[in-house]
Amino acid sequence: MPDKIGLFWLKDDFRVKKNLALIEASKNHKHVVAFYLFKKSKYDDQQAQKWWISKSLEEFKRKLNKFNINLQILLVENYKSFFEKLFSNKNFSIYWNKTYEPDYLKFDKFLIENLNKKQIKFKIFKGNILNEYNQIHKSDGTPFKVFTPFWKSAEKFHLEKIPVKDKNLNKCKKIVSFFKNSISEREILPKKKWFDKFEKHWLPGEDNALKELRNFIGNRIENYSEARNFPYILGTSKLSPFIKHGQIHVETIWEECIKAKNKGVSKYLAEIGWREFNHSLINNFPYMTKNNYSKKFDNFPWEKNYKFLSAWKKGLTGYPIVDAGMRELYSLGWIHNRVRMIVGSFLVKHLLINWKEGEKYFKNCLLDYCEANNVSGWQWVAGSGADAAPYFRIFNPILQGEKFDKEGDYVKRWVPELKKVPKKFIHKPWELQDDKILRLGKDYPFPIVIHEKARQKALNAFKKI
Repeated sequence: MPDKIGLFWLKDDFRVKKNLALIEASKNHKHVVAFYLFKKSKYDDQQAQKWWISKSLEEFKRKLNKFNINLQILLVENYKSFFEKLFSNKNFSIYWNKTYEPDYLKFDKFLIENLNKKQIKFKIFKGNILNEYNQIHKSDGTPFKVFTPFWKSAEKFHLEKIPVKDKNLNKCKKIVSFFKNSISEREILPKKKWFDKFEKHWLPGEDNALKELRNFIGNRIENYSEARNFPYILGTSKLSPFIKHGQIHVETIWEECIKAKNKGVSKYLAEIGWREFNHSLINNFPYMTKNNYSKKFDNFPWEKNYKFLSAWKKGLTGYPIVDAGMRELYSLGWIHNRVRMIVGSFLVKHLLINWKEGEKYFKNCLLDYCEANNVSGWQWVAGSGADAAPYFRIFNPILQGEKFDKEGDYVKRWVPELKKVPKKFIHKPWELQDDKILRLGKDYPFPIVIHEKARQKALNAFKKI
């Protein structure tokens, strides 16, 4: 009987190190084929990620070829019909790592049930997470709704686990194909040449992810707790797109951080913990991916103002720190975390626009888009999420700018029309009153709302729910 093919379903796990499913496939089979399912409709509203995925597939294909493993990219309408067709061919075993989104985990159940019926061998493994989300719960078995006790429990659970020795990927006998009609990674790229700017700032891939991690630990993590708040310096890890696409496993990050024995480590690992918490939330409360976690916000009097929404997206609100952030987002496919909170607060509290609009726009623009982080983050800012910021915590965009971008370096980087504005006025250019330096309303817009009035309006709206 000929050797069955080992199939590895590649999702968000573009790595060789700690890729449990891929390693297991290479251990059990002389021939392994990795396959990636590109569902066009899924990425209609995730355009930025098309670029990262395309580049990642290109890089990962080269890496797998060194192990005599072929990577085939398949264009599909939906996963269910693809797998139903696949089940008619039993000359394979299949392996995959979990993806911790409710829809993926639900689909796992469908797959397992049908693979068992067809008597097709399979193995499913823990994905890019420290702990399975259902392993971390309160003493009464219910899920945590507050981050601090969650992370205290999750961190303890992870530390007490018996370490699993790393296994290496085996080299297969030769490169083989399994699927017909595979496509090139270049066919995934968005038609709009938006990604040209991305290429100047990002180099996707597993090797680069590890390089970025070690650079961060070696040079920046010590001051991470403070430096992460200042967008004009490189104070964050900038690992989020690599984590999202599984080019580095969070266990690798944990191990490298612990080895460093640096005072900044615990604060950074808590950010990894926040990601774990968010995954726990959306899987224990899956309704919150589309709706408010806190039901009382279902009655919030959101406003539909497409003019304001457009100004926010384009970085033309008249508030420099907000505009700088939105332009950074569009140019880099990434936005500094402090500024994410500022622009988020501005949309939902100054403009009274539903957080879902912000979540949708970020989903389209972010290279590091992750359902758990994006939904939970927006609901945290809006006040409608679990362990959310109190609604009355309304970021003052002027004071935030003056505190975290004192000299205006970040603003001037992304809002070049303000380059000549003195730092005294950089976060409130409407007070400058010098047409030779800045013609307000022509070179740069007047504020679309007045902070004090908008703040009061938001508080009044909150009283109605």
